[in-house]
Amino acid sequence: MDIVKEVKKAQRGNISSFEQLISAYKVTMYQVARTILVSDADCSDAMQEAIIKAFSKLKSLREPQYFKTWLLRIVINECNQIHRRNKNVIDFNELKTPFTNESGFERVELEQLLSTLPEDEGRLLKLYHIEDISIKDIADIYEKPENTIKTWLRRARENARSLWEEQEEFTWKSGSRKL
Repeated sequence: MDIVKEVKKAQRGNISSFEQLISAYKVTMYQVARTILVSDADCSDAMQEAIIKAFSKLKSLREPQYFKTWLLRIVINECNQIHRRNKNVIDFNELKTPFTNESGFERVELEQLLSTLPEDEGRLLKLYHIEDISIKDIADIYEKPENTIKTWLRRARENARSLWEEQEEFTWKSGSRKL
């Protein structure tokens, strides 16, 4: 599919072209939303709002080749808005007991580690390492050079490694680890 051609068709009112564009990027939209929001319902809401806004503002997109970046930026803005709205609300349905298999505990530990990082660093590491978004796409989303994103990722990894080592050291010193 030629993205630029489909964007131009959609800008002229071709709904089928817009649907094809959304279909092409729906997985990436979800991956980006999931890095910011916890619940699938909130991710779905953010995606729906982003699709509606993208459809209504599509004619204002000047450079069709940047459709993906533009769309993901809208998704991020919607997610941030939902995140701010839900910040002080605790959803007890989201507090689930992890699976007893090892990968479940590893996932919980990873989520806990990322939650101890500054929000921007945790989000960046999730986008790159968990959601497998490329550095180029992240650079487009944040509207920063790729080298800046690489530097941010390196610092976030260093910070995560430092926090992990502190947690491990505390765990060993407190005697809660068994040999």
